[in-house]
Amino acid sequence: MLLNQFKTGSNASSLVGSSRDGLVLTQVRKTRKSETLQVKATTGEPKKGWLESASTRLEKVGGFLEKKLGGDGTSTAVLDPNMVEYKGKAMIMKKLLQLDLIDRAADLADDASELFLGKHVTIQLVSTETDPSTGKGKLSDEVIIPKWVATFESLAAQDIEFKINFQVPKDFGVPGAIIVKNEHPNEFLLVSFNLTLPDNSAAHFITHSWVYNTNDKEGRIFFRNKTYLPAETPESLKELREKELALLRGDGTGERKECDRIYDYQIYNDLGDPDKNESLERPNLGGNPEFPFPRRCRSGRKLTTKFPEKNYESRDVGGPLGAFYIPRDECFDRSKMSDFRADGVRSIGHSVASKVIGAVTQKKEFDSIAEIKRLYAKKGEKVGGLNNVLPDEPDLPKEEQHPLVFLQEVLTPDGKTAHPLKYPLPQLLQSDEHAWQNNDEFAREFLAGLNPVVIERVKEWPMKSTLAEFGCPVSAIKDSHIEGSLEELSVEEAVSNKRLFVANYHDAFLPYVAKINEQLGAKTYATRALFFLASDQTLKTLALELALPGASPKDPLNARVFTPPTDTSKTDYVWEMAKAHVSNNDITAHQVFSHFTRCHAVTEAVIIASNRNLSRLHPIMQLMAPHYRSTLEINRTARATLIAAGGSIETHFTPKKYSMELAAANYRDTWTFESQALPNDLVARGMAERDESAPHGVKLVVEDYPYAADGLELWGAIQGWNKEYVDIYYKDDNSVLADPELQAWWKEMREKGHEDKKDAPGWPELNSKESLAEILTTIQWIPSCQHAAVNFGQYDYAGWMPQHPTMVRRLIPEEGSAEWDVMMKNPEKYYLSTIANIDSTTTAMSVYEVLSAHSPKEEYIGQRPKEWTADEQACAAFKRFTDKIKEVDGLIKARNADPNLKNRHGVVNMPYQLLRPWSKPGVTAMGVPNSITI
Repeated sequence: MLLNQFKTGSNASSLVGSSRDGLVLTQVRKTRKSETLQVKATTGEPKKGWLESASTRLEKVGGFLEKKLGGDGTSTAVLDPNMVEYKGKAMIMKKLLQLDLIDRAADLADDASELFLGKHVTIQLVSTETDPSTGKGKLSDEVIIPKWVATFESLAAQDIEFKINFQVPKDFGVPGAIIVKNEHPNEFLLVSFNLTLPDNSAAHFITHSWVYNTNDKEGRIFFRNKTYLPAETPESLKELREKELALLRGDGTGERKECDRIYDYQIYNDLGDPDKNESLERPNLGGNPEFPFPRRCRSGRKLTTKFPEKNYESRDVGGPLGAFYIPRDECFDRSKMSDFRADGVRSIGHSVASKVIGAVTQKKEFDSIAEIKRLYAKKGEKVGGLNNVLPDEPDLPKEEQHPLVFLQEVLTPDGKTAHPLKYPLPQLLQSDEHAWQNNDEFAREFLAGLNPVVIERVKEWPMKSTLAEFGCPVSAIKDSHIEGSLEELSVEEAVSNKRLFVANYHDAFLPYVAKINEQLGAKTYATRALFFLASDQTLKTLALELALPGASPKDPLNARVFTPPTDTSKTDYVWEMAKAHVSNNDITAHQVFSHFTRCHAVTEAVIIASNRNLSRLHPIMQLMAPHYRSTLEINRTARATLIAAGGSIETHFTPKKYSMELAAANYRDTWTFESQALPNDLVARGMAERDESAPHGVKLVVEDYPYAADGLELWGAIQGWNKEYVDIYYKDDNSVLADPELQAWWKEMREKGHEDKKDAPGWPELNSKESLAEILTTIQWIPSCQHAAVNFGQYDYAGWMPQHPTMVRRLIPEEGSAEWDVMMKNPEKYYLSTIANIDSTTTAMSVYEVLSAHSPKEEYIGQRPKEWTADEQACAAFKRFTDKIKEVDGLIKARNADPNLKNRHGVVNMPYQLLRPWSKPGVTAMGVPNSITI
């Protein structure tokens, strides 16, 4: 063949004019470095696409230096036998206007910069091979992304494919990074970038990042999905690795801008807004011994005008979220944001009818339980809800999904017309609308409900308090309250036989009860709820303790004990009010202890430490990245609207302005890193005992404890995956100790992310492969399984307000008082005036509905993008992990089908599925995403 002759060293000049393979050699050029050929198509070949059709043959000789269509109708390629071509494919989404729409004005401005100013987007390859002349990685030319101006299809946001090819020397090697420069005035999302090399192998790069204008800057660095420990990094990439980490750390100064990619630490000093109103002043969380707290992402804003000496940051910057900087890549992606906002619009729509009626009639209270039920669609009525209220509802096929996600999700979630004014019926009410009042159901939900992480075994009797300063050494619950309900056991025998359990909020709330009760429209107690484990493994409610502090320190408590009514033929509203106060303590603790602090806030500190210390090239960063997705976005939304002064938590939860102080105090008194590991937590609460012969090293005290039983299966799967992954990259314990990025990560997480507790017990040493795997498992458990267990059941458990009232506004009257007589005249109405009113109820329901919903593109445990790593060993290990997760899902389904496991359904007949790994979109009370995405 003509080109093969050239390849094998024939005299090139003698070949001029030869015609073979549909090609004609027209010219030979000689340079200092090599001899090149200019080849044209013969007259019989169609000019259009000739270079592409002949590319396979041309590449056998060398790469293209130039391709062009000649004025005489011929196609020309200039070849160099020492060059090859790498074929690139960049997927790009241009700047968004709002939600699903491209910013057409920005797109035109970018086009103008291309056409009239010569400003382009370029990509440059960085080889893993070192250039001897520079000592750095070999570099390709900066290649312009072609056809930028010509590529525009519609106003709907979309991923646009650009083909971009690179001519590099044959010895260039596999690229380890790319450098992207954006000279346009506007940012774009580099969704993905892949290369096909001459041997048809592929190189994938870690992108999905917004690239802002890089004029006068060195450009954005993106690494290939190939990992290296720091000591194993190719020389060609070391400088880029260090430079990228330095950029992500920043220098700790200045106010952050949208285009910044800096991760740094700050205390929660922006929850209050004293410049707006001095009543909105709130203490800083973090940086002081009274209110320690994990750190958040630093914004660097100016201090407030009022009380600047207190180091409060101003919130008055550019709208509700403008003041709350996070790196742009931490924001929701387009689909997630559109779905999130659509969910919010539809959920608010569900509350419109009651709010409008209330505004017109000035009606603020419910008159009956039946009136609350009218907020919901009737059983069996198809309302759409937030996608799927019932898990077996089919999804809308992908080919039918519209690019305008927001409109589709508002109007026709899953292809159905959503009821605009009614809430979907929570699963709690779907089988039996009265079962929620059952005392056994009240107890069961501490094992298999919204907040199953609080219940603990009673280890001593009488139960004691740690708050000596309040004059309350022991519980008010006595033997006489419970001894007839223990299956003929004495109280001492019930304790020693491990059959007494308590949901204990006493010490967490007591220091704040007086402050809370001074607020208008808020009343609370410090509570304990005592349960007995019956012989059928179900819990029985024995007694509820409700305590008020004395008039002054060390005065005896005013503690009342309530026991279940013996007459169950009618509703005892005094008992229901006692349960409501316990449930109110529980829902508050759920939101600010279990949910926000121990999941959201703790994970934010991890994300900051990881991005500052672990390069994208680090195998541990590659492992952990899926567990960080979207969390900073949802946390900044929480700081703006939920946990801020005057936000939803303060407005609609009983503690009001003391809610986050309670959270900080609980973090101070109870949080340790080691206690966040599920087995350690269960043992600490007395719900399990160490047993090396048991599958996960612990044996449950209550065998039918759905949260713990399912959780241990997932914990074991995650732990096994992490051990296998760590073994791939670390040869021995010394290699863990010798990894500077890893050690700096762990040190900074402790000393900066949790600076207030850096000297507290419970921090393991990162000195072995085993300790690394355990630390990774704990960190992954929190945003995945732990968050799923306390988040995705919110609507189906607490969307029925009487079950978990967010607000309690009255104390229980003393028998014989005038208030008691008022209550007895209409107990149901008095009960409803005690718990949340119409506005608080519907607001909480709307928030729960949004927070309980999965987005259409959720990434669940055991799932990752196809090209997440180039390491075949890691891919094989992950496949085994995914298979194990499938086994766990099957096991949970089998447990839910076992009639002997009574705690898995209860009298409400609602299966415990919160730790089933996968889910359809919407409100399903199941599914474990990799990260905190809501």
